[in-house]
Amino acid sequence: MADVMVWTTRSLLTLGVALPLAACSDDGGRLDSASATLPTTNATVNPSTTVSTDTPTGSGTSTDAGTASDSDGSSTTDGVDSITTLPTSTTSTTVGPTTDGPDTTSTTVEGPCPEDQIECDGTTAKVCDGMGGFKSETPCAMACAEPLGCVTCVPGSTQCVGQVSQVCKQDGSGWEDQNDCDPVQGLACDPGTGQCLGACADLGLSYIGCDYYPTVLQQLDGFQANPYAVAVANTSASPANITVTRGANPVAMATVPANSVQVMELPWVAELYSGTGPSVLVTDGAYRLRSTQPVTVYQFNPLNADVTNDASLLLPVNTWTGNYLVASWPFWNGFGYAGFYAVTARHDNTTVTLKAPKGGTPTQAGGGVDGQGNGVVVLNEGDVIQVLSATNGDETGAIVTADKPVQVFGGHECTQVPIGITACDHLEESMFPIEALAKEYIVVPPSQVNGNAEKAVIVRIVASEANTTLTFDPDQPVNKVLANAGDFVEIPTTVAKFVVTADKKILVAEYMVGQDAGYGTSDPAMLLAVPTAQFRSNYLMYAQPGWSANFVDILAPTGASVQVDGAAVGNFSAIGATGFSLAHVPLNNGTGGTHSVSADQKVGISVYGVLNYGSYWYPGGLDLDVIPQ
Repeated sequence: MADVMVWTTRSLLTLGVALPLAACSDDGGRLDSASATLPTTNATVNPSTTVSTDTPTGSGTSTDAGTASDSDGSSTTDGVDSITTLPTSTTSTTVGPTTDGPDTTSTTVEGPCPEDQIECDGTTAKVCDGMGGFKSETPCAMACAEPLGCVTCVPGSTQCVGQVSQVCKQDGSGWEDQNDCDPVQGLACDPGTGQCLGACADLGLSYIGCDYYPTVLQQLDGFQANPYAVAVANTSASPANITVTRGANPVAMATVPANSVQVMELPWVAELYSGTGPSVLVTDGAYRLRSTQPVTVYQFNPLNADVTNDASLLLPVNTWTGNYLVASWPFWNGFGYAGFYAVTARHDNTTVTLKAPKGGTPTQAGGGVDGQGNGVVVLNEGDVIQVLSATNGDETGAIVTADKPVQVFGGHECTQVPIGITACDHLEESMFPIEALAKEYIVVPPSQVNGNAEKAVIVRIVASEANTTLTFDPDQPVNKVLANAGDFVEIPTTVAKFVVTADKKILVAEYMVGQDAGYGTSDPAMLLAVPTAQFRSNYLMYAQPGWSANFVDILAPTGASVQVDGAAVGNFSAIGATGFSLAHVPLNNGTGGTHSVSADQKVGISVYGVLNYGSYWYPGGLDLDVIPQ
């Protein structure tokens, strides 16, 4: 190995010139001066060696310093005459290779701490005087944290209180609950780390989770013989034990085998589905579904193929936030059916602020919401506020904010799309939090039942912020500037495929047109487009096998290798010059409804079923990462 030469960062030191240094001593006293001298001769040191002179106890000088520990554990004093150290200063010399000459080192000498800065010596808080000493010393009853001084706990530290994981507040003033280590989810609080342990801990941000709130939504009366249900897909390699409750009452239990799907029928909640209004707040209106293994959950309203269906991808509690935009649909005057949105709370005493689009839209007052769709309500865990539009009202563009995490749905009891084209069908979808929205989406139409043609859609693009500018590839003939948060543009009946981008985050919703619009069988259903930034490379989903045809639509980077249920997908068609391609893939109804998608690149998927005057449609899954504005 070539010799490595030790150099200082100043030529004065290489010449052996003594430099005056000042520092605090261990007992708070001050040394007026000291000398640190390096020899003019060069020491040979292994390149991986770090030479350091630490503060000796009770002394300001060491003549035995200058010892370097080599990577092989040996030591050397070659060429080092003496090194003088200071009680509270540190001189460290790190040796490393350079590319243009001898190896270099850096020498750092700390001076006295600034006046009034607090330093901790164990559990004693010391206030610096700026001259190398301390103004005062205070023994702390609980803990000391720099630069705060005496605190109740060290910020960011964690502890267990029973099965609750707590984290110390940033100001050190006390503890706050971080996670409920819920034994129903197979979790336990580890006293050693203060964190929850188990398969359902640290899940990340995606549609996969262990804690969900299925919520019955407004639906036509008389269809409740067809059950409301959820499909639970177990994404893990171990069986998942499922527990469903409503308030304090147990409702259902099941075990879902590894990598499979099970349907669970749940009772309808009359306060949320029945009638045509008014807006209502329902105590314990939602179900709570918990699992001991990571799962995905889809709700079907109702389950079996019928003339008024839709389905929603449910988002796990760990992805909820307090910020949402709403996509709904106009009140349908033909039968007095309302568009709606619904908010479900996870925690008690959740304050929810409801801001109507454009400052106000005709809304059926109730539950703390006024006739223009504005209101502030307080929800407890499991409570639901469902807001219904009134004649000429449209809740699309409503903004929901809350001081604790909530879930938000948007949809319609039963409507025509477009208004005037038969027949009506139920719409619903779980809204993505604004934090998970993005600036780029791909919009494509679904397939018709026979798979030989595509079903037209109407598209709504909603702004999350004022002065949002849209760009389309290929271009679409609509307004490109949205002046206010909640404003939207609507692209009328179309089978166009395009990419929409914006300079601020947007929400994109698609609405399948009615059967009599001339695009084959099936009636309205609703889909939220998934941002390209939230695509994934694998999915496990459920398609109700009772439909005339079920499909998964796959949006993939051109050239990606994709498999559905283990079979390669080969029918991709390019979406213009966007770099993305689309495949409509029929699903085998003989599998019992369980399906998978895997790819060598991240792809987006939607799942839907169609029949004569009926349909459902939902995103097959997505990541829910926080995306900066």
